Amino acid sequence: MNKNNLTLKISVALGYFAMVAVNFLANALPIGGVKTGEASDSFANLFTPAGVTFSIWGLIYLLLFGYTLYQFGFGKKNITKQREKLFTNINKYFLITSIANMAWIFAWHYGVIWLSVLIMFALLFFLIKIADVINKEKYNALETVLVRLPFSVYFGWITVATIANITVFLVSVNWNGFGITESIWTVIVLLVGAFIGIIRMLKDKNIYYGLVLVWAYGGIWLKHTSASSFGGEYSNVITTVIICLVMFLGTIGFLGYRKSLLKKLHD
Repeated sequence: MNKNNLTLKISVALGYFAMVAVNFLANALPIGGVKTGEASDSFANLFTPAGVTFSIWGLIYLLLFGYTLYQFGFGKKNITKQREKLFTNINKYFLITSIANMAWIFAWHYGVIWLSVLIMFALLFFLIKIADVINKEKYNALETVLVRLPFSVYFGWITVATIANITVFLVSVNWNGFGITESIWTVIVLLVGAFIGIIRMLKDKNIYYGLVLVWAYGGIWLKHTSASSFGGEYSNVITTVIICLVMFLGTIGFLGYRKSLLKKLHD
């Protein structure tokens, strides 16, 4: 490992721990005098999933912690030059995503919604770059868990979060939707989001990414069917969410079958 690689790895680790700390303080202090969920609730809309859905952040940070350790060689005796190159290519983007993640927290908590959208786009862009890097390699079981899985889950969640962030921005500026009802716009957004997600899932052949979409859309379904929230008021939104979930699961099933078939042919 050369000095530059080590410096980048240490920077990534520091960036990761700083990101986790800022996200903890966001609700512990809280930053800007408001918790993350409270800031979201102040811009009511039909796309944001149920609060419990956001617990996925705990999984994301846990998985990223595993990657942060693994890039130093934990759990592996020798790191090949090929893997060192992979880590370098991932890390230069991972560091930026950690900085963007922290910047988003401050923009969000201080109510600068337009800036939070721009930051979210940057975060999504660099996660796409990481996905493109990761998809060029093949992984064993351990590497799948510690390299591919963390960024697949992170990417999947930010895909949905970006749409939610844009929705909040439109609410914040009192956009009237060209006279089209909010529920119809939500149906359109759900379908567009599903289309984008499925295309990316197929491109990357990534079931983990797809499972996150199922989780996110399941959270939207839960919020719309819960008596403490919308209580089934928007049946067109609920129907659309169910259709999207079926499409996600169908695509995941197709990818799983395809992978199984290719494995049999290879054996």
